[in-house]
Amino acid sequence: MAQDSGAIIPLAVADGFAAVSYVRKHATELGVSPTRIGLMGFSAGGTVTASIALNYAAENRPDFVAPVYAYMGAVKETAVPKDAPPLFVVAATDDQLGLAPDSINLYKMWMAAKKPSEIHIYSKGGHGFGMRKQSLPSDRWIERFGDWLEAQGLLKK
Repeated sequence: MAQDSGAIIPLAVADGFAAVSYVRKHATELGVSPTRIGLMGFSAGGTVTASIALNYAAENRPDFVAPVYAYMGAVKETAVPKDAPPLFVVAATDDQLGLAPDSINLYKMWMAAKKPSEIHIYSKGGHGFGMRKQSLPSDRWIERFGDWLEAQGLLKK
């Protein structure tokens, strides 16, 4: 996986940084709060989200991050920043790519740094469960994400 994506991941991360900066700079015209700009990514997008959460600059720091079944092998791992954004992690134990441990390790990093974090590891769901209905508890992860956003004060008007 790392060989296939090694050249692409840095470009995708640069796009992610640019997106956060752009949305923050244009928040008023976009009708969003400049202090509630977050990133969520699934699989390779989770890799990008985790990379940004660990390596941002002041102008492109997200206010929250949600890497979903992220692959961490391609992430430039550094210490969790002192002002790290809150982290919401989701994965399934039966992920066909074996990525649940990556999600657990990312959560452990945030915990060790004493930063706000929450993790949901479902026993079943596979890789790529996203919003697909499978009649499994993982079908309802999006409700847990909404609960978490609310608890972080990110849904207040």
